[in-house]
This record gives sequence, C-alpha cells and structure tokens, in this order.
Amino acid sequence: MSTAAQPYDSHEVWFLTGSQGLYGEETLQQVAHQSRQIAERLDAAPSIPLRIVWKPVLTDAESIRRMCQEASASDVCVGVIVWMHTFSPAKMWIAGLSALDRPLLHLHTQYNLSLPWPSIDMDFMNLNQAAHGDREFAHIESRVGVNRKIVAGHATDPRVVSRVAAWSRAAAGRHAARTLRLARFGDNMRDVAVTEGDKVEAQLRFGYSVNTYGVNDLVAVVDEVEDKAAAALAAEYQESYAVVPALRSDGIRHDSLLYAARLELGLRAFLTEGGFTAFTTNFEDLGGLRQLPGLAVQRLMADGYGFGGEGDWKTSALLRTMKVMGQGQPGGTSFMEDYTYHLGPGEPRILGAHMLEVCPSIAADRPSCEIHPLSIGDREDPVRLVFDAAPGAALVVGLSDLGDRFRLTANAVDVVAPSQPLRRLPVARAVWTPRPSFAESAESWLLAGAPHHTVLSTAVDQETLGDFAAMTGVELLTVDENTSVDQLAKEIRWNAAYHRLAQAL
Repeated sequence: MSTAAQPYDSHEVWFLTGSQGLYGEETLQQVAHQSRQIAERLDAAPSIPLRIVWKPVLTDAESIRRMCQEASASDVCVGVIVWMHTFSPAKMWIAGLSALDRPLLHLHTQYNLSLPWPSIDMDFMNLNQAAHGDREFAHIESRVGVNRKIVAGHATDPRVVSRVAAWSRAAAGRHAARTLRLARFGDNMRDVAVTEGDKVEAQLRFGYSVNTYGVNDLVAVVDEVEDKAAAALAAEYQESYAVVPALRSDGIRHDSLLYAARLELGLRAFLTEGGFTAFTTNFEDLGGLRQLPGLAVQRLMADGYGFGGEGDWKTSALLRTMKVMGQGQPGGTSFMEDYTYHLGPGEPRILGAHMLEVCPSIAADRPSCEIHPLSIGDREDPVRLVFDAAPGAALVVGLSDLGDRFRLTANAVDVVAPSQPLRRLPVARAVWTPRPSFAESAESWLLAGAPHHTVLSTAVDQETLGDFAAMTGVELLTVDENTSVDQLAKEIRWNAAYHRLAQAL
C-alpha cells in the first residue's frame, strides 16, 4: 500500500572539514583520519536519524566551492556540518558559502576530549587548532550572512548529539517542504480568512507547490476501485480497529465501510499518481462523493501525508513537514483544531478535535471504527476512527499568512486524559492544558493572530521547530512556561520591524 513516509536513510548530511596545505601531508592525513572518526561517531548515534557522510578535507577555495555546489545540487544531501579541525583561512570559504543552498550546522568541537598536559608540543598545537580555526570561520559566516546553527562541545557529549539530531530532523523537514506537492480537492471554505494565503509566496519561501483539482476528478478514481480491493481493505480495518458491529462484514452498515475503503484506495491512487504528499478536502465541495472522507484521511495522515480541512493548504503542508521532522520519534502528529474549553472547576483545559480528521498516530489506545451522522456536508453518514489522544508533552503549531510574511506560532502544552469519559462525542479528540496558563496562552495566541487550524505533535520538540524556522527564514513565536503577554507583544512589534526592514527594496 502506498505511503508518503520517506525513510531518513534516503537522505544524508555531509560532514565537511576545513584545513589548509600549510601543515604538510602528514598533518593533513591526521586531520582526515580524526575528522572521519568524528563523522562516524555522529553517524552511529541512534538519535541522529540521517546518515552523516564524511567528505575529504577541504584545503583551498576551489575545492570548497565545488563541494558546496555539489551539496546544493545533490538530491540526497539535505544539509552540511562544517568543522575547522585546524586553521582554515576563511577567505577561501567566501565563494563556497555564497553558493551553498543547504542548511549549515557549524560544529565547534575538537578531536581530543582532554588536553595531554605533560606531552603537549607544537605538533599537537598545529594539529588541534579548532579553538581559533572555528572563530575565523564563524567570522566569515557572519560577514557573508550565512544562516546557520552553532553547536559547541565534544562529539561524545549527549547535549551535542541531541542538538545535531534536532537540526538534522529540521533539515529533513526543510527538504520535504521544498519538494512538497499538495492537491486541493475543491477550494477553501467560503468566507473563511485563515485558510486563505499567498500560494506563490509559500512556494518561494518554503517550496510548497499547491494546486487545485476538481472533486469529481477524485470521484472518477474512487469509482474505478475494484470491489475485491475494497473488500480486502475493509477486512484489514476489522483486524486493525475495534469496528462496531453495524460496520462489520455481517452488519447492516457494512456497505458504508466498503465505501470508506473505496475512498481510501481512490485517494491513495490519486496522490501516488501525482506525487502528492499532502492534500485538502472541503465539506462544502464534495461533488459526487457519497461520504465526507474521514477514515481515509485519518489513515493517510498516519502514513505521513499532510492534511488540512476546509481547503486549509497551509496547515496541510505544515502537517506534512512536521510528520517528516517527527518520523521515528516517540508520539505522533495530527491535524487539530481548538474546539471548546473547560474553564472550571479545577485547572482550565482545551478540548481539541475536528469533524472527523484527527490522526491515529496520537491515539492512547486502539481506535474504535464507528459510523455516525454528520450535520454538515449533506452526504451519507461518514465512517471515522474515534479515540482519545495519549497524554504527554506536545506542541500546538499554526502557520499564518500575515500579508508581508508567514508566521509560525507554537504553544507548549500537556496532553491529558479527559476529566470524564466522552461517550457521546463520536470523533477523535485531544485534551490539553496549555502553558504557561490558559489565560496567558489564549491571549498570546490571539495576539499573534495565529490560526484555529493547527498541528498537534508529541513527536516534534521546540528545538527542531526552531531550527526549521531559522532554515526557512520564517518568524516563530513560542508560547511556553516562560511567556508573558506583555513581553510577547513587544516581541511581535520588534519582529514586525525586523521583517519589514529585512525585505528587499
């Protein structure tokens, strides 16, 4: 069965080491041997999802330029780690850095953990010069204006490994964004502001290619699904989920489950054929579809596809990007919407859900496959998975188009179990307590003009999201335990000034 998941082992990070010919062949051989060992040590770290590929030591401007151009043109290289083992005169790096079109992590490290105090001589000093070699390199990075992440410490330090891992996941997310193709089935919901946006600017900034297709183009593919294939998938549903009796093979609503299977198979075929990794639907524009896609959308999200309801292509693209960044991490990532509040007694909580489309990757237990009426959409009762989200720390993230720039807003939250069983709520849902508090979180979110459609993730952390925002040059507002509304208001004003000044004339 087709899936949008792209294994991390299909992409890699190149490890570049700077030096110069001044030190002689013997020293350069030591530089190569030691830098290769550091690259291999990082490559072996279980928390770093991408392959770290060592490249030959760079000692002159031409080899540096060629390497940076090769990295930028490569289909597999999604970022570069750069380290100056010795002193590498930084003017040699100007042409290369100017040509580099990949995220850069400047690793400020050294081969040895401790100094061999009794035996230090000038040979040791000539070989181990990262302390000032990296300072020379950092100067030219700043002079050229290179956007980079800096990580300082020994390659065996868990903090260093963790920060490199976060950056590598963000680099994979950036690559997924730059190659993302999104299919909109119909337009966005009428008169809604937040689902609008500048698709051309989104492609310039992120790489998202967003195009609209008639819903009946999808209907034609759904109608071509063979009965045998739909029956086989419906049988898989009965093995995977707690399917209610009415939907099972001997149930009175089994035909609805078979149509849900047709929807999934049709959607998968359409997306696979077009190379799409994200999509949207809209309950106002269902054409010849008998059901609003629910189960199909949930399962496609679980396989890594991005999705946005009501034609919300920005949230769909963001979901796909965060799916890639969180791949292999504990937890899950889902389309979400703040729906309603519990303001007391006790600690205030937010109940998040959507009509049907919440991803089972965040489920606490085995989902129930159910069928219920839906008061909007004017179609047959749709099939959907029903579950509560698993407790844990999470991020709620929204992407907004402010007219002159895009803004990411992220709220750190804690997903919790519902205070009481939600027996009469026939949708998948999540309950969370926002940080620093309900009032400060809500006031901050509204002040930021952040959207009501979001991505909820227990798999992507703040550092990874921050690295992605830096790589793409997008504003990021974070609301967490350290946030005050007054300070956030000042940050918003400062950011507005910065982004307007930074725009090309």
